[in-house]
Amino acid sequence: MSRPTWDEYFVRIAQTVATRATCPRMSVGCVLVREHRILTTGYNGAPRGVVHCTDVGCILRDGHCARATHAEANAVVQGALHGIGLQGATAYCTHQPCVGCSKLLISAGVVKIVYVDAYPDTVSTELLAEAGVSLEQFGTQGSL
Repeated sequence: MSRPTWDEYFVRIAQTVATRATCPRMSVGCVLVREHRILTTGYNGAPRGVVHCTDVGCILRDGHCARATHAEANAVVQGALHGIGLQGATAYCTHQPCVGCSKLLISAGVVKIVYVDAYPDTVSTELLAEAGVSLEQFGTQGSL
């Protein structure tokens, strides 16, 4: 077994984090990293104190689950809860962030996003580019 690259390492961790997801519609994980150190993690699931989708079902609105908070948002919230600054961080995500999560990551100071599965959203892509946030699909930018 060869030693994984940093991208491989953190993508694998994001995939493990996704196994904690509590919305059966999709398991998503996010790891926020700076200087090869994990700052926070997040997975999609109900907010603290709210019953999980796996226990009572999803609340669907316009094809999306309104009960679950997205993985990237949960990772940003963990930083806020624990006083961890995210300026200059890289987000490793199992899925390309939606427009809402992209805006949160931009505002939190994330400078790079590496994702595995595409979830194309032209507005998200345009906002990330305008903000100068690098967006790379894992394996397509020499990550492997």
